[in-house]
Amino acid sequence: MSELRRDPITNRWVVIAAERGKRPQVLEEDPPAKGDAVCPFCPGSEDETTPEVFAIGPPEREPNGPDWGVRVIPNRYPIFQEHSEGLRRGYGLFDQINGVGIHEVVVESPHHEASLADLPVAEIQHILQAYRHRLLVHRNNPNLRYVLIFRNYKKQAGASMVHPHSQIIGTPITPLLVKAKLDNCHKYYLDKERCLLCDLIWQEINWPQRIVSASEQYIILCPFASCFPFEVWLCPRVHCHDFALLSDQNLLEVAIALKEMLMRIKLTLNDPPYNFILNTAPVVRPRPGRPEYWQTLQYDFHWYIELIPRLTTIAGFEWGSNFYVNPVSPEQAAERLKQVSL
Repeated sequence: MSELRRDPITNRWVVIAAERGKRPQVLEEDPPAKGDAVCPFCPGSEDETTPEVFAIGPPEREPNGPDWGVRVIPNRYPIFQEHSEGLRRGYGLFDQINGVGIHEVVVESPHHEASLADLPVAEIQHILQAYRHRLLVHRNNPNLRYVLIFRNYKKQAGASMVHPHSQIIGTPITPLLVKAKLDNCHKYYLDKERCLLCDLIWQEINWPQRIVSASEQYIILCPFASCFPFEVWLCPRVHCHDFALLSDQNLLEVAIALKEMLMRIKLTLNDPPYNFILNTAPVVRPRPGRPEYWQTLQYDFHWYIELIPRLTTIAGFEWGSNFYVNPVSPEQAAERLKQVSL
């Protein structure tokens, strides 16, 4: 029999219907690109992109030249643009805000067909350092309310380029799903004076059927109310609300855990397409008329990474009801992922 489970972070209900699905059929991956004329993300094509705003490479490297490990560049086709004012206006029921914000691409490796799962830990750490740097920079932008970092892997997950990359988008309003998470964590703290995710982690450790892997610093788990088959979270065991506050040593530990999570997904599901999202603190800035905003953020929020393999499609029932139907229980998924020999 199927069952409904409520996600305590978002308050969203999920239908776990294991009897509906056999083993998920992973979409066939795209054939390797052949004879691409020019990949603008490859070394030697730096003049094909917008000028970089950050890079990791040797100290003697010239800006916008080759010999880099990670590059961050403004997206040539941005969803939001930085140059306009965040003007709010409305006409009756219709509210409008100028599309002010930022949209950047993190070129993760100079190697065209590199897989994030296969990169050395040190190179994954460099990518995380780029994320941290851009989060800190964009918090000085008065037009931004939230900065979202995500990765679309393969075409089925929304990637338009083969070359390994992730994206950073800063928005002039707090996205609705992010707001729901922040509000629920805030309400939980006001009620219990404890962090919601800290309590969730403690509970999962004590009933470990959904724990995939655990170290002293991080756990990898399949969340209780997983919306999608083999959805996994990477959570720090020590409370921290803001990814941008992590030291280089912390980022090295995140890189080790992230590589393990990616490898378990790759080996279990034959390198599926996926979406990767970094959930971290919003841009903290006093709000006119709302002095209570963010007063307890450092205590009630807890950053984490979620990874969603794209094994199923959202159909009419999901769109009409906002219930996600997951044909693989998180307990089954965790057991499969644990069995992988790394």
